[in-house]
Amino acid sequence: MTDSATLDPVRTVDPLDLAQRLIRCPSVTPVEGGALDLLQQELEALGFVCHRLVFSEAGTPDVDNLYARLGTAQPNFCFAGHTDVVPVGDAAAWSSDPFAAEVRGEELVGRGASDMKGAIACMIAAISAYLAAEGRPAGSISLLITGDEEGPSINGTRKMLGWLEERGEHLDACLVGEPTNPEALGDMVKIGRRGSLTGHLTIQGVQGHTAYPHLADNPVHHLVRLLQAVTAEPLDGGTDHFQPSTLQVSTVDVGNAVTNVIPAKATAAFNIRFNDLHSGASLEAWLRKTFDAVLAESAGSQASYDLRIRVSGEAFLTPPGPLSDLLQDAVEAATGQRPQLSTTGGTSDARFIKDVCPVAEFGLVGKTMHQVDERVDVKDLTALTEVYRQVLQNFFGSVAASASGGSGTA
Repeated sequence: MTDSATLDPVRTVDPLDLAQRLIRCPSVTPVEGGALDLLQQELEALGFVCHRLVFSEAGTPDVDNLYARLGTAQPNFCFAGHTDVVPVGDAAAWSSDPFAAEVRGEELVGRGASDMKGAIACMIAAISAYLAAEGRPAGSISLLITGDEEGPSINGTRKMLGWLEERGEHLDACLVGEPTNPEALGDMVKIGRRGSLTGHLTIQGVQGHTAYPHLADNPVHHLVRLLQAVTAEPLDGGTDHFQPSTLQVSTVDVGNAVTNVIPAKATAAFNIRFNDLHSGASLEAWLRKTFDAVLAESAGSQASYDLRIRVSGEAFLTPPGPLSDLLQDAVEAATGQRPQLSTTGGTSDARFIKDVCPVAEFGLVGKTMHQVDERVDVKDLTALTEVYRQVLQNFFGSVAASASGGSGTA
């Protein structure tokens, strides 16, 4: 814990400059790389009280995280994100050093520019602009910044939320700065995410000679039938806010180097992205029931299966309402475009935050995230800063209106 610095009401932060300095911190998961040190310095200069939270668990790397809060009163509006980035891949394929944060033409290039150091820089810049114009809010502003979102997500946001609960701290609303826009800033706000289940299926058969199949039990044939049984029909037709759930087989492996031997076992991996009609538990029950039924149809078979399931996140939805309305209004005011409310894409740390408060996601354009020459338009950094500033103004303006007997929305 650090002491709160004196608030300078006129100090503002340049989002481009801060984004460049953050990108120059090589914080590839789980390395902190100086990124959280930099944010702590910036936030303390704005008057935030900062806590560095290092969590560990057997078999996983230690992860450094940051929670910062300005104020002690409710409501507490939280910005959330991550400073860790994925590896650069082939550094020689980049047109410049991935951590140099060069501005080329109208674009900022560097690992993390889109996902999501650019958005974090905009959060800090927006907070500084809001404080310079409005002073301290009637409530609190906080930031929940993790260092392992791109990794196993074990020693980051989930444990930080547990730490907050132990302290009796409450978040009233949260905005995650993931790159939500497919093509242009203002396209899309995420109000939920599909769940993700990964299955590893192993079929154990009986090895033998391909010329004498009656003396063996081919696990590949069983594997094909089991996979066919769970991919033949759609899982569902989707819901009002979610796409249809999908099951995709990602790999099939036998490891058989010869053609005249029936292998002893065969394996496959698959991933299910599922909507709120399902849960990880219900899907696992369906998979096991289906696999049991298929193998039961094989009279005299000695085959068996082993199924290992990992659910990295359940499907969730923050129904359209005060938070999404406030965010859409802010985006439209800053960009002239009213964003679509969506639940598409992969998982994010919002899957943990949804358990404690309403959460939505809005950040930069994500077309180049995780790619070589990851980049964002410089003008989008300015526009996103204005979106976030407007969010704070609308949120705390609503609080003030409610306190005075007006019709607040937050």
